[in-house]
Amino acid sequence: MDLSTLTLKEISGKIACGEVTATEVTENILLRIEREKQLNAYITVCRESALRCAYETDKKIAAGEKTGPLAGVPVAVKDNIAVKDERMTCASAFLKNYISPYDATAVEKLKNAGAVIIGKTNMDEFAMGASNKNSAYGSVKNPLFRDCVPGGSSGGSAAAVSAGLCYAALGTDTGGSVRQPSSFCGVVGLKPTYSAVSRYGVTAFASSLDQIGPVTRTV
Repeated sequence: MDLSTLTLKEISGKIACGEVTATEVTENILLRIEREKQLNAYITVCRESALRCAYETDKKIAAGEKTGPLAGVPVAVKDNIAVKDERMTCASAFLKNYISPYDATAVEKLKNAGAVIIGKTNMDEFAMGASNKNSAYGSVKNPLFRDCVPGGSSGGSAAAVSAGLCYAALGTDTGGSVRQPSSFCGVVGLKPTYSAVSRYGVTAFASSLDQIGPVTRTV
């Protein structure tokens, strides 16, 4: 079975029942990211912390401890959303060495649900663009049509989900930056109602207009 083709709900169920381990799933996704690095969907791959989180999840499941609904599921985060102790470049060379000292609220909630943060996805620099060509780290390719753009500014998140390089991803949407790339890449993207998701930890493009939204394979 190709684990990368499963939905978030399907892989979560298989991890929870012990059919596969979180470590196996995480290693599989990391291998796929390496094989598909020409897509340029990620700016930073959180290999060490992801494997550590997956291992701890497997220990909890083996011990019969309570785990969250996303336990062991690799999830990606757009690179303008803070993940503690990981780089947050906003796709800008200006921030290439910036390490976030804290988690965004949305990331904290993902971690509390047991998700494995697999990496930080490429984007238009400071979320300003609709093609994902405006990145200091190079363009992202559309996994469905490699000569086409994936859309933006959350193009890396949409491409990563579409290519099976994670099971879900966070993006940010001001005027379509989750919905448009999701459409281009054949996945599902949602801009939540204002204030439904905390913006704490997001590097703002248009302040109160920015919303963190999920990208998944199915509704």
